Amino acid sequence: MKKIICFLILLIAVIVIIGPAAQAQILVNTGTPGGLEDSANIVGQTGGYGNVKLEILVATVIKVLLSFLGIIFLILIIMAGFRWMMANGNEEQTKKSQDTIKNSIIGLVIVLMAYAVTYFVFNVLPLGAGSSMPNPR
Repeated sequence: MKKIICFLILLIAVIVIIGPAAQAQILVNTGTPGGLEDSANIVGQTGGYGNVKLEILVATVIKVLLSFLGIIFLILIIMAGFRWMMANGNEEQTKKSQDTIKNSIIGLVIVLMAYAVTYFVFNVLPLGAGSSMPNPR
């Protein structure tokens, strides 16, 4: 069972990491007038990697990690529910499943609070990645 969970987590990680990079392959042979450098810029911008501010990159990485933690929560809840259903009245299995569900919910609350803090920092505070205030230079 642990091998299956590890495989699913690895598969999701690969999809999350390679997915945007695979989309960058679309415009490689566009024949733009600027040559190879312009083609590389177009490909980078299509894949989401061209001229990105550090703040936006950090915010995107945090959002992806928090989404990944949400997927882990869902997997844990499904596993605990399955274990509870298959307990057949075994108190030890039932207690273990209830503890897993309780700990998963606590983890979800922590992840949601982390998302709220991230949203606040990047979208509400002045000079965050999503703020519209001018840069004081």
